[in-house]
Amino acid sequence: MSYPIEVALRYLGSKKRAFISVGTTFAILGVALGVAALATVMSVTGGFQAEFRDKVLGVNAHVLVIKYSTDFREYRTIMDQVAKVPGVVGAAPFSINPMMLTHGDATATGVLVKGVDPARSLGVGADGAVTPVLDLPRHILPGGDLSGLRRPGARPPERAAPPALPPVPPVEQDAGARGALEPERDEEGRNLDLLRALEARIQEDERAAAERGAADEPAAQGADFGGPAGAEEGAVAEGEGAVAAAEGALDEGAPRGAIEPEGGYDSVLPEDDVLPPDVDPDPCADKEQIARMPGIVVGAALAKNLSLEIGECVTVTSPTIGFSVSNGAIKPPVAKRFRVIAIFEAGFEQYDTKLAYADLYETQAFYDHGDTVTGVEMKVDDIDNASSIARDISKMLSNGLYYTMDWEELNHGLFTALRIQQIGMSAVLALIIVVAAFTVIATLIMVVLDKKKEIAVLKAMGATDSAILRIFLYQGGIIGLAGTTLGLLLGVAVCKGLLVYGFPLDPKVYFISRLPVQARPQEFLITGAIAILICLAATIVPSLYAARLRPAEGFRSQ
Repeated sequence: MSYPIEVALRYLGSKKRAFISVGTTFAILGVALGVAALATVMSVTGGFQAEFRDKVLGVNAHVLVIKYSTDFREYRTIMDQVAKVPGVVGAAPFSINPMMLTHGDATATGVLVKGVDPARSLGVGADGAVTPVLDLPRHILPGGDLSGLRRPGARPPERAAPPALPPVPPVEQDAGARGALEPERDEEGRNLDLLRALEARIQEDERAAAERGAADEPAAQGADFGGPAGAEEGAVAEGEGAVAAAEGALDEGAPRGAIEPEGGYDSVLPEDDVLPPDVDPDPCADKEQIARMPGIVVGAALAKNLSLEIGECVTVTSPTIGFSVSNGAIKPPVAKRFRVIAIFEAGFEQYDTKLAYADLYETQAFYDHGDTVTGVEMKVDDIDNASSIARDISKMLSNGLYYTMDWEELNHGLFTALRIQQIGMSAVLALIIVVAAFTVIATLIMVVLDKKKEIAVLKAMGATDSAILRIFLYQGGIIGLAGTTLGLLLGVAVCKGLLVYGFPLDPKVYFISRLPVQARPQEFLITGAIAILICLAATIVPSLYAARLRPAEGFRSQ
């Protein structure tokens, strides 16, 4: 051990002046607290990123391919192409649309119903032949079964045929000579085509009026011959015969004659019309019909809001207000009934309340587009390489019709905010280490001022400026190393405590129920290295002052 290190250790533990050792102790504690705070905050912010990434990837794929059109019928060809890209281990089609879910009197709007292929997306019935794209099965609560997601014999819906065009009117032979769009005119400039059309309409109206007059003539003759009394008797007889015929057409047990409501005609009708089951049967009340319904998987929070249990019926309605135009035809809203076969809990409030999964074929039936999808989603072997794989797929499909994105781009706002938060909080808490570095500077300056005579003696004995410089650099480095080591140990203890006891969070605000902590070794090493570098930089000024001190200045006060 060289004498600069021995002198530096001796100055740290000097007993001659108590304030020196106390100052060294406070300098070490300051560095330790700064390092512990920075390491803990980096672990917590890293835990938020890892937690959100796991929850996002738990219900979403790693890479998506979406077409700039609603007509994505060639998705099977795209799946075969992307499956050959290195790094892609699974591919599946999907469709996603906002729907309205109803169960009893409870209604949830804005729910994204995602249509998936049970085998390719969830591995249902695949027997390991394909790699499932989604990790949804590991989020299914006990009691759920995904095997009933697709009904036996299910097929994609047929594409609705466009409406028939109106017949083309016949074109006259000489229309080309005078112009097909120019009407025929006489010498005075009158539109002969319009006049002929008006004349034909008038003749048709006159013919219809003549037919109605011929039908009313026998009744009028009967009234003339019979006189007023005969007309009245005929009308009464005719009315009685009509009433008798109407009563004879009624079913046995049906009400006959005049019917007066209970409470008279001034009574108030009930607000809700309760129809008997035989008039308006409810399929959700029949267990046999529920068993034949297609399956649906809903989030835990959504199931709680709708009071849903596994095996119950839920109505899914397309969010169309009134009628809509689809493929040139007017179409009313579509409502389908599903059977809840499983409930998942992703731990992410946004997914647990606004996401549901159903069979791809069933979700396609809500629209008249036939066997079309929203896009193709893929799973990769390493999520950190998802962006590079997405770029490779984009280059392969570089025809301007498709758009490729990875999981981080899909949730760009969330992860950008988390990254900015981690950088900002780390920068703020790093100021604690900087403040502790000023304590190191003050401690070393006090040591240099107190040891002027010793420094002068060492220089008089032949010590070089670099040796004196190293003494105080070593002293600052030892303070930084001791404070960093103590701070890292304290940070590990705090992180372990947070993991064991779990700090509760409001899931409606933070989307998770407990404070996440991820203590990664590389972050601790980076924190320690930054602290040591700051402490070494803080020793430069007092070390240079001590190295430039002349022996005569050290003995001047003696």
